[in-house]
Amino acid sequence: MKTPVKATLIAVAVAVVLVLAAVVYALVNRSPVPPPEGGASPGAASVVRENSHVLDDGGPEAVTVVEFLDFECEACGAFYPIVEDLREQFAGEITYVVRYFPLPGHFNSKNAAIAAEAAAGQDRFEDMYHRLFETQAEWGEAQESRADLFRGFAEELGLDMAAYDAAVADPATAERVELDFNEGRALGVGSTPTFFVDGELQELQEWDDLETAIQAAVNGES
Repeated sequence: MKTPVKATLIAVAVAVVLVLAAVVYALVNRSPVPPPEGGASPGAASVVRENSHVLDDGGPEAVTVVEFLDFECEACGAFYPIVEDLREQFAGEITYVVRYFPLPGHFNSKNAAIAAEAAAGQDRFEDMYHRLFETQAEWGEAQESRADLFRGFAEELGLDMAAYDAAVADPATAERVELDFNEGRALGVGSTPTFFVDGELQELQEWDDLETAIQAAVNGES
């Protein structure tokens, strides 16, 4: 391919990515944030709630790392192995918390979050969390519901399927996902993955910025 043509195609691709990012940001922020659970104002949004899903509990002195994620988000999928490495590297030093932030532009992101929440009702959140990211390439970007595929994951995990189906159908499960999303917006989350380290929103520029922030917090550096 001739260099000028290649450069033009790259420029167009970059422009498309920027436009899509702007559309996603507009979709996420176009409507008012409903009050969080209990009638509290958006200003009372919490980085961590009692019912937030904790993958690793490092104890009362541990650094708390919170990730707002979308299971269909390719960037979240790219960060998944990095997160797993960090969880191993800082085992016992961090408490790792996951919260939902299904982006409006992803057809199955909310379905995936509901599947994870239904699994959480049987104490199998982390198993479904791994399954969804490990299979993201199979269902991500689909323009039809993949809820049946997620139900198949639940069967493979050996879940009580009657309880799983009941949880998926229960409006409270979707409300639980929406609570995380709305609180994320109130906390300044506009894309995924978004990380907080000891309550501080992280502006990541490089792949190792999250590790650097965690290490600093573990070392007690401001």
